[in-house]
Amino acid sequence: MTMRLENAFSVDVPPHRAWSVLLDMPLVVSCMPGAELIETVDASHWRMGLTVKLGPVRLVFDADLERELADPTARRMVMTSKARERKGRGGATARVESTLEPEGEGSRVVIVTDVNLSGTAAQFGRPVVQDVSRQLTARFATCLEAKLGTVDSAPAAPGQSAERPQAVSGLSLLVRTLVSSVTRLFRPRR
Repeated sequence: MTMRLENAFSVDVPPHRAWSVLLDMPLVVSCMPGAELIETVDASHWRMGLTVKLGPVRLVFDADLERELADPTARRMVMTSKARERKGRGGATARVESTLEPEGEGSRVVIVTDVNLSGTAAQFGRPVVQDVSRQLTARFATCLEAKLGTVDSAPAAPGQSAERPQAVSGLSLLVRTLVSSVTRLFRPRR
């Protein structure tokens, strides 16, 4: 199952500060529902574990993340993710393009995600995946916004966070795939 998801939300943080958070993968991963950062391979590659609960089915994935582009001038980032279910029951690939735009004194994050689900995860269908995505985006955004309050006002160096990343309770393959691609940063716009 292939789909495109588009999301946007605003935060009361200036773009330069929000951009530094986008670059901090351990901090971002610590807010992803069900995600656990396993290894930082280098400045643009990471390995994660993902626990997904879809109804009565529990899936555990290994995922590889790659930051293909990080343009600080345009504040545009492209991430890709490839996830494999450990028991061979499916997988997912995603390409997430995020842009950060000034909005008043704060920032607006625009995310376009192309995702391809296969196997067990794909059987749940587009409406379920989209609904779960919206719900989990709000949870992820709330977590990241709280972490922004703990981050020093000086931009963090990429790969360094104020706190050690911890997995959040498992929820959905979609969000892990999408969010592991980095972007649902802050509180959704109402």
